Amino acid sequence: MTPQDFEFCSVLLKLRSGLILTPDKTYLLTSRLAPLTRKLGMNSPDDIVAALRRKDRAVEDAVVEAMTTNETYFFRDPQVFDQCRTAVLPAMMKARGAMKRLRVWSAASSSGQEAYSLALMFKDEFAKTPGWNSTIVGTDLSEEMVERAWNGTYTHFEIQRGLPVKYLMAHFEDLKGSWRIKPDLRNMVQFRKLNLLEEFGSLGQFDIVFCRNVLIYFDPPTKAKILANISRLLPDDGVLYLGGAEGVLGVTEAFKPMPNVRGAYVPVRAPRPGASPKLGA
Repeated sequence: MTPQDFEFCSVLLKLRSGLILTPDKTYLLTSRLAPLTRKLGMNSPDDIVAALRRKDRAVEDAVVEAMTTNETYFFRDPQVFDQCRTAVLPAMMKARGAMKRLRVWSAASSSGQEAYSLALMFKDEFAKTPGWNSTIVGTDLSEEMVERAWNGTYTHFEIQRGLPVKYLMAHFEDLKGSWRIKPDLRNMVQFRKLNLLEEFGSLGQFDIVFCRNVLIYFDPPTKAKILANISRLLPDDGVLYLGGAEGVLGVTEAFKPMPNVRGAYVPVRAPRPGASPKLGA
């Protein structure tokens, strides 16, 4: 791939998905385009670039999907789920005791393992306090991944990556070669296609947002914009989870770290007009 073709592709991907590709990532682009070449019935990645230059929207969509499909697995970083269960949920459930409902968003949910992990966690916790229920929304830029998530079918390899055996036995059907999540758990989660670069206020308000291991692919201004938009969807006591390599310091003032909870952040609200200053301010 010529430097000019790489530059063209990197600019297109930045505009369509926010993905930042520096010249040292040429190998990543070519490795993702090689299998896509066969899928599209073309002879080489050069044919793909030529189609992109012709503004072939179908090829553009295929390239964006190929480049933005990231690794995921069940209960990725188990400590995050444990801390959410023990440090966030009790206080949140106490504050919402009258309503007994939580709304949770798994942003950049890929093939759905994170969203279903959340569903399993909530199912366990709500069993201890009857009457509670949740709405879990998973979104991803890739239409192919959204369809996979809705289907809820995973290979043995995907199942073995992080899923406790107790959940496999209770909530999955053995399809003799793969495993499918049973309807009662699938019905707890909704999936839809969504680009984080666009406005997403129509999703409504959420109590908890998981936006993990996706902001690392964006430049600082794009990160700041996305975080500001997420902040508007959270109540004052809402919680945002980011990935272990992500943070808000030097990126945005819309969030601050949640004390003693790794990877969790809470919204920072501007003082209301006419409000009295806090003591010690």
